[in-house]
Amino acid sequence: MSRAPRRRSVLLATAAAVTVPAVASAPASASPGRRPSGPLVIGHRGAAGWRPEHTADAYTYAVRAGADWIEPDLVPTKDHVLVVRHENEIGGTTDVAGRPEFADRRTTKTVDGRAVTGWFTEDFTLRELRTLRTVERLPLVRNRNTVFDGRGRVMTFQEVIDLARLLSKESGRRIAVFPETKHPTYFRSVGLPLEEELIRVVRRNRLTARECVVQSFEPSSLHRIAAARLGLPLWQALGTSGSPYGHAVTYKDMMSPAGLREIASYAQWIGPDKSSLVP
Repeated sequence: MSRAPRRRSVLLATAAAVTVPAVASAPASASPGRRPSGPLVIGHRGAAGWRPEHTADAYTYAVRAGADWIEPDLVPTKDHVLVVRHENEIGGTTDVAGRPEFADRRTTKTVDGRAVTGWFTEDFTLRELRTLRTVERLPLVRNRNTVFDGRGRVMTFQEVIDLARLLSKESGRRIAVFPETKHPTYFRSVGLPLEEELIRVVRRNRLTARECVVQSFEPSSLHRIAAARLGLPLWQALGTSGSPYGHAVTYKDMMSPAGLREIASYAQWIGPDKSSLVP
């Protein structure tokens, strides 16, 4: 098989959204490095079909398979360190359910209007999270990944940045990070805002537009990051129905001409779900 078809297959396997400029002609800074001549391949949560998601192994596998960016979902710890998990509830992505020392941390919370029961990153310090090991989130779907259960640990956003730079040297390509702020309104309500800590990490690492693009489903989160004038491209993720949590505008309205003009005032890219474009 030639290289080009292989890269296209990785794109389909790892990208949940379609990459589209938010304006007719996006500025050159909207894309890390020079514009790619072909598809931009995003390792969504790493190579989640091959290794447990959001682990160093998953990100590394994605890059070695041809990914240009790696995508960490950001949630905070109790001591306000950004870590990468698909959700703040970690009962299905770590071995915490089998740890008797943390049995009393199991609780039910309302996150973005939905009752969720389990263990939550915001109830653990980073040191406590370090004692846990990662497991496959969908063992019935990705059963071959279960052989890697217990091998990884919860990574910090800083560690993902360090890994991306290491993989850039190894691959001879600039590997960018594509962080998503998860449940930003919820975390702001509990005193653990994501944006301020993300801004601090970006500034500490002097990340440029060639190294980092920030995404969120919630416009208010992107507005806060835009106000910091980091010089990074911002990506408005778009759902298929309903509204971003805490916002009156619907995703359908956001994809109208007027909605797209509004997005273009603060973001350089949009990420509509593929089902919004392909019947």
